[in-house]
Amino acid sequence: MATLILVRHGRSTANTSGVLAGRTPGIALDERGAAQAAALPGRLAGVPLAAAVSSPLQRCRETLRPLLDARPELPLHVEDRINECDYGDWSGRKLAELNDEPLMDVVQGHASAAAFPGGESMRAMQNRAVEAVRDWNARIEAEYGEDATYVMCSHGDIVKSIVADALGLHLDLFQRVHVDPCSVTVIRYTRLRPFLLRLGDTGDFAGLAPREHPDSSGTAEVGGGAGAA
Repeated sequence: MATLILVRHGRSTANTSGVLAGRTPGIALDERGAAQAAALPGRLAGVPLAAAVSSPLQRCRETLRPLLDARPELPLHVEDRINECDYGDWSGRKLAELNDEPLMDVVQGHASAAAFPGGESMRAMQNRAVEAVRDWNARIEAEYGEDATYVMCSHGDIVKSIVADALGLHLDLFQRVHVDPCSVTVIRYTRLRPFLLRLGDTGDFAGLAPREHPDSSGTAEVGGGAGAA
């Protein structure tokens, strides 16, 4: 079956301002995010790609734009099912203030029971994203052959939930997965099982350096975080 290259969008203006963007329109890549996107064609230069699939949101389209410019023959498909989680009333709020919400404990430790007020549940988010991957795997294989590779650009929680499914992890454990902006995660799907070949690969180890203000709480940032400075 197909090999999936999952790309989390580059760093956005919401990431740097500490806001949970959700599906808020007009959220673009910041300067660093644009540089990350510009580097993506070089990082994938040796990989034949059959197609590109994108979340409908601006920051994902902007992340894929340099790759599409470098490969004008690469078809782009927009897939609503890999859209950002619908955080409902949480959308547009500061992450710092959301940490005081009782629901945050559920999001962190029991994600399968978390449903955002005015939005969707994390279980529904994972179900639609995994269904989209299954459908695209079948479509890519049917059109391009079982050795085909395609790229899909989406969002932090979406990528993490797809990885959890591939590894057979319960959704309650998906916060143990971390993917930085414009990181590359690769899953090869086979008849028997998926194989996780890369996870959150940025080609940059700056994010492992000690932080000036370390967070030892173990809290996973909803939406995925802003990555290394």
